[in-house]
Amino acid sequence: MKTSAKSTVLGLCSLAMLANLSSWCGCADHSAHSSGGAAGGAGTMAPGPGGGGVRTVKAKMADENPGMGGVDENGSMKGNAKMKTEVAMFGAGCFWGVEAAFQGVKGVTKTEVGYSGGSMKNPTYKDVCGDDTGHAEVVRVEFDPSQVSYEDLLDVFWENHDPTQLNRQGPDHGSQYRSAIFFFSPEQEAAAKASKERLIRSGKFSRPIVTEITKASDFWRAEDYHQQYLEKRGLKVCH
Repeated sequence: MKTSAKSTVLGLCSLAMLANLSSWCGCADHSAHSSGGAAGGAGTMAPGPGGGGVRTVKAKMADENPGMGGVDENGSMKGNAKMKTEVAMFGAGCFWGVEAAFQGVKGVTKTEVGYSGGSMKNPTYKDVCGDDTGHAEVVRVEFDPSQVSYEDLLDVFWENHDPTQLNRQGPDHGSQYRSAIFFFSPEQEAAAKASKERLIRSGKFSRPIVTEITKASDFWRAEDYHQQYLEKRGLKVCH
């Protein structure tokens, strides 16, 4: 994060809430979501056919792509006859920068930022920034395993944040910024744990690695203005 004087680094959630600056990386611009999400925002969990309840992004994707059927038990996208893709999900601090890191990887076919690992259904950015829903800011990565392996994506994950920082990343504080790998299959779980163990043994970090490795739960797509946030602004990093 940079200020005009490049001298003051504050927790972005608190700063943005005070200054109402939507351009900061962190929990900014709450006003548009005070009533539960602006149009096209976190409320992309579509109503069911009868109009009641909410749907996860996997169900919505299946509706928009007949025959796809979402993600199977192995983390693969169903019903894609042209290309067999798989899905990975990571939390590594502010999701703007994490998404940018994965966007440039050959074999990554799609990225989306959102919220996962919490208890509230269909949370908004403001909800998550309250640090009491249990969600992490995450990036959902769809990839072609014939071009890039899950292990390669794990390398990108480790290289683009500090996994020794507990419930924070740089100037961003809160459990929503925690280091986390959300696995979709036993194979991904084993690969993630082996990757973490190799990093521990390497001695690269003097402090303990606090990255959690957890089975993936519902992914709630973040508000539209968060998607490809840095790319839209011609930026590479958010700090």
